[in-house]
Amino acid sequence: MLSGCGFYNFTGTTGQINAKTFQVNFFQNNADLVEPGIDRTFTLNLQDLIMNQTNLNLVSNGGDLVYEGEITDYRITPMTATADQQASQNRLTIRVNVRFMNKKKETDDFEKSFEFYYDFPGQDLPTGSVLNEALRVIFERITQDIFNESLAKW
Repeated sequence: MLSGCGFYNFTGTTGQINAKTFQVNFFQNNADLVEPGIDRTFTLNLQDLIMNQTNLNLVSNGGDLVYEGEITDYRITPMTATADQQASQNRLTIRVNVRFMNKKKETDDFEKSFEFYYDFPGQDLPTGSVLNEALRVIFERITQDIFNESLAKW
């Protein structure tokens, strides 16, 4: 899926982003179905990805680059059914709305939704290790997509 950290590095982005700091504001969970703690997990995952793939410094306010938004959708839907109408596979989908502001170059600003999913067996509940793996996969993809959209200038 993704090859290790550093696939995208900040110095390899053609130098169009002239920033030294970034901030990631808390991504509130505004989804109809609320899973406790995913807002904090997502916020930290986005911070970690940017710190690991750039030389930017994380600040709590006044960042050159600002990420903010909210989790707008968290849903579980049956994907396939067995002969007795039981779900044989379920899909957890999460959507995050992101507002990105580049104080050094306002033309880079955007607001966009990012979404990804994780399929799991119908007899499993999205709790414990199933939920942890689902969140890892979903958030890895969404945070990488946000990074690509905001920082990976080709």
